[in-house]
Amino acid sequence: MFNTCDPGGYIDVCPGIKRKTLVYAENTLMTEFILAKGADLPAHDHPQEQTGYLVSGHLRMTIGGEDYEVKPGSSWAIPGGVEHKAKALENSVAVEVFSPIRSDYLP
Repeated sequence: MFNTCDPGGYIDVCPGIKRKTLVYAENTLMTEFILAKGADLPAHDHPQEQTGYLVSGHLRMTIGGEDYEVKPGSSWAIPGGVEHKAKALENSVAVEVFSPIRSDYLP
């Protein structure tokens, strides 16, 4: 699968947070998240492993009860089933990969 840059296709996740599935294959799915300053991603977990990279902005993430200050260039890996949440301290853009794919994120 190949995808070119497209400004559309975002889905509102919760107030101040949007996501767009960029590409996916048999075992992985890549998603872009746009988070407005002050937005909260509530605590949640899912069976998929999740890796991410902060492109721009500033986040505070809590992963498995540990807090992390996340700045551009930072990356993370969250095992499946581990509770995590995030707060946008600035307008932010993150790219995350899920494995196996999240069927609820398929276009």
